[in-house]
Amino acid sequence: MRFDLITIFPEFFAGPLEHGIVRKAREAGLIEVQVQDLRVFTKDRHRTVDDRPFGGGEGMVLKPEPLFEAVEFLLGRSVGGAEVRPELDSKTAIVLLSAAGKRFTQETARRYAQLERILFICGRYEGVDERVAEHLATEEVSIGDFVLSGGELPAALIVDAATRLLPGALGNDASSQNESFSPSQQSAELSPANRAQHPETFGIGAPAPPVPAETLLLDFPHYTRPADFRGWKVPDVLIGGNHAEVAKWRREQALEKTKRNRPDLTGESP
Repeated sequence: MRFDLITIFPEFFAGPLEHGIVRKAREAGLIEVQVQDLRVFTKDRHRTVDDRPFGGGEGMVLKPEPLFEAVEFLLGRSVGGAEVRPELDSKTAIVLLSAAGKRFTQETARRYAQLERILFICGRYEGVDERVAEHLATEEVSIGDFVLSGGELPAALIVDAATRLLPGALGNDASSQNESFSPSQQSAELSPANRAQHPETFGIGAPAPPVPAETLLLDFPHYTRPADFRGWKVPDVLIGGNHAEVAKWRREQALEKTKRNRPDLTGESP
């Protein structure tokens, strides 16, 4: 899988790309990451990438010309104009990172992990010329309901989120299936298939706690040694050896934590 990062601050990515899962995935050849300096595609001696918006207003807006040319250079072909708009390969996405975009979610990460290539346009300043959003980008994405000074941080976050879902990126692929916002997290341990394969663990007919149909749960609490740390003890159920009870406890705790921290995921009012 290939990621192209279009930015006016290429040096920003020297850190995020050199650590953890992303670095390991690059070294293993699972992903390729190219950072493209937007200023290369400017025509003036000042390497200007922004301008004041028509109609007035504060701040500067990224111009369309260098962004279109950067994408065309990376794709190796024209993206057309108002009269002709060539179709993009279905396995390629051009993502504009913007506070005005659709919210990025784990489902978005899963969809991105199925692609072969993503070009990220890192917005800056007060915004980007709307023609970039409408006629160049295939989608406009935001990582949350807040405003950042640019799209570099969101791009690094999304690369990480998508990379860890690729087969072989994690030491144990199941790690990406049993975690927060994962549909399988809420019921994998108590699924009929799992219980059927391991009756000695779960017990014949062990009841699974009911799971709301469309609920995405946060991850359940985790504990490690020591079992008693400064008077705070690990719940007895986790060291009792009853895997069915452990699975039930984890499901209940995940639901409780979701209701407490993200009631919107359970359909409840904050």
